[in-house]
Amino acid sequence: MAHIIVLGNEKGGSGKSTTAMHIATALARMGHVVGGLDLDLRQRSFHRYLHNRTGTIERKGMDVPCPLILDLPDMKPEDVGEGENIYDLRLSAAVADHEGRCDFIVIDCPGSHTRLSQVAHSLADTLVTPLNDSFVDFDLLAKIDPETYELKGPSVYSEMVWHARQLRAKAGLQPTDWIVVRNRLPSQQMHNKRKIGKALEELSKRIGFRVAPGFSERVIFRELFPSGMTLLDLRELGVDRLNISNVAARQELRDLVGSLNLPGVSVDF
Repeated sequence: MAHIIVLGNEKGGSGKSTTAMHIATALARMGHVVGGLDLDLRQRSFHRYLHNRTGTIERKGMDVPCPLILDLPDMKPEDVGEGENIYDLRLSAAVADHEGRCDFIVIDCPGSHTRLSQVAHSLADTLVTPLNDSFVDFDLLAKIDPETYELKGPSVYSEMVWHARQLRAKAGLQPTDWIVVRNRLPSQQMHNKRKIGKALEELSKRIGFRVAPGFSERVIFRELFPSGMTLLDLRELGVDRLNISNVAARQELRDLVGSLNLPGVSVDF
């Protein structure tokens, strides 16, 4: 059975699609069979990244692995029974069709609250929530006192994750391993960075997630999108010597994949 990794956060611009692509590609380059499913039916950034990759591989005859592109199957309204939801059925069918041949299925959720996103969170064996290092993004996880910065309670996204975990428990499934990833961390030890770190540490104990460092703000994570390549493919692109920034970016990805503690994965890139 495939291990399902869901990238979720109800806010756009947190780096979900970039993180999803690099996790999926890293696993594929390790020899695992990986499927990629994009639930943002409008922007489809993850799928566009994957399609760009397959196009570059075919055009240049490159010998690099690529995650499988999974799609939601079409379903007619008349095929949906009374009391059933068509989005639930389409997502369940997409996973069921591929979980036997994939080691991992990476699902990228939209930056908004949708039915598909809700269902995907209940399917997650591993939930990765990229978060920009700001209290604007933190507000999706918890409400804080504006003067003391003390936690006042969970916010909308945390409540949705809690509900998804309840559904898994009722179905007798293993608990979701939830990792909050701090993206775009400033290199300096700034006051705001320390306050967010302290708030995340306290909140993680209350609602049950782990905190992992993500990606710094680097051009390399953006400029390769049109080709569908990642920083792991630079040598195949003819880059023989990595600069300091690229080396640091590879280490960030290595640390992230290692922190996920995925079954059967030994980080060796």
